[in-house]
Amino acid sequence: MLNVLPGIQPDHCIRAFVEAGAIRLAHPPAEGQIQPASLDLRLGEKAYRVRASFLPGPDRTVRRRLDDLALHEIDLTRGAVLETGCVYIAELMEGLKLPAGLRAAANPKSSTGRLDVFTRIITDCAREFDLVEDGYEGPLFIEISPRTFPVLVRSGSRLSQIRFRAGETRLDDRALGELHRAETLVTAAEPSFQGGVAVSVDLSGFDGLIGYRGKHHTALIDVDRVGAYRASEFWEPIPSDGSRALILDPGQFYILASKEAVHVPPDYAAEMTPFDALVGEFRVHYAGFFDPGFGHSGAGGQGARAVLEVRSRDVPFIIEDGQIVGRLVFEAMASRPAALYGAGLKSNYQGQALKLSKHFHD
Repeated sequence: MLNVLPGIQPDHCIRAFVEAGAIRLAHPPAEGQIQPASLDLRLGEKAYRVRASFLPGPDRTVRRRLDDLALHEIDLTRGAVLETGCVYIAELMEGLKLPAGLRAAANPKSSTGRLDVFTRIITDCAREFDLVEDGYEGPLFIEISPRTFPVLVRSGSRLSQIRFRAGETRLDDRALGELHRAETLVTAAEPSFQGGVAVSVDLSGFDGLIGYRGKHHTALIDVDRVGAYRASEFWEPIPSDGSRALILDPGQFYILASKEAVHVPPDYAAEMTPFDALVGEFRVHYAGFFDPGFGHSGAGGQGARAVLEVRSRDVPFIIEDGQIVGRLVFEAMASRPAALYGAGLKSNYQGQALKLSKHFHD
């Protein structure tokens, strides 16, 4: 029987879950699939183009809903192009048989978010996306919707990741303030703690740039190829003009960076909270997980910024330098991971500033 300690479950516990059958794998785990505080999820053999996004709801399985909504079946074993503006549902190689007291939540991987590929995990009988109920037993599926670039995926591609939680893990504002005083979570002179620590946008410029805007009607991107694409063919650099402001146009996708350097101490994990209508008509950060050791000096990450994946809503919206665009929620780990983010893990974004996804080169 698994002994699950309260907190976010670290890498060595995830390995124990695999060995005990709480995480069921159609194929043996891939190299690097287990991260310090999460598990990468791999596409299975089939995907389905569907008429619309959906949740199965109580007493219905995902496959039953696919019988009604699937337009056609796609073989992922030979690779397949997923077009922008379309919605796809794919089976995953991983399934779950969670013990009582253990629940999970998913998020797009950082590289997925930086390509503006929207993903959400769906379970049987689910009434919410990306959340797996305590004790869930069953398969996992992923909804995929490319927004800016068409992408090439295949069986084994990793677009999303999942975290496992037990008990109450989230630090309240008082505990967050105490942790900040001890560990310096963000490099802000007067940090704001209100449901998480505030993160603002930097529009002062990084070597003359404040960000990137995604181009439309580009070539496709193979999600498994690293450093294979010239950035200028997919991205329009946004130069700093001295105004320290940017108008977000509806339908456009932007890569920006936080003003604060972010630090996630080794005994904690963090997550960027979802879009909050109170901060403006835009969504920030599809990929919300920050692993233990992100920005940690002992893991080579001192000074790491949070890269912000930003998409405006229905109206043009002006954001200004230093404007709060999101909040980082910190959670306690059940125990320290065997390996920290960036410490020998070939982590792509440790110590980053303004940075595109791993797929691009200059």
